[in-house]
Formats: sequence, C-alpha cells, structure tokens
Amino acid sequence: MAKSFEELVERTATRRTRDRAEQRTKELLGELLLSELRQAAGKSQGELARALGIRQPSLSKLEHQEDMQISTLQKIVEALGGELEVIARFPKGSVRIDQFDGQKRSSGKRRNDPQGLQLL
Repeated sequence: MAKSFEELVERTATRRTRDRAEQRTKELLGELLLSELRQAAGKSQGELARALGIRQPSLSKLEHQEDMQISTLQKIVEALGGELEVIARFPKGSVRIDQFDGQKRSSGKRRNDPQGLQLL
C-alpha cells in the first residue's frame, strides 16, 4: 500500500526536524517573486491575466519588473486570492500603511506614537 509523503515524514523525521522544515518553508514562502507566488497559488499566466483583464504578455512583463505601482501589485495579489498589506519597518517599530486600502480601517490594537506614527 502506498504511503503519502506526509505519512513517511511523520513516521521517520523527529518533531524537531519537522518544525525546522516548517519554519524554513515559511521563510521561503515569505520571499517569493511574483511568478513564484502565482505558481504557488496554482495559476498559469493566462489564468491570472484573464482574471486581471489583461493579456498574458503584459502579465509576463509585470512579473519581471523590479518596480510597479502599489495598486497594480494589490490587484495581482487579490486576483491570486490574497490581501496586500504595506508595512514600513523602523527601529522603533513597524507601521502598517493603510492609505492604499479602499477603506480606512481604525483598530483598537494600534496606538499613536508621539511622532504621529501608528505603531503595530
């Protein structure tokens, strides 16, 4: 009887090894290029391009750009089923920039820094 890979790992790897592998996976997923993100979401360029209302060559060009508008990136991420958050990191803390959200969100979890920054 064939065993799944997960069953094999569960049976042969220590808990510590599985935890390290899971952590490394999270790190790698946190560093994906747009094309890798699209592939991880299981979408072809054609599928994503249709969802965005653009042609496949245009999407290919976007995936290889080193710079793009935040609104464009937001549309791509949302078409892949995600949500884009813009976080600025400073020595005193991180700030979520919500000016790019369609709607402003105010949360009781945030506090205003004396310098006017909303720290997370």
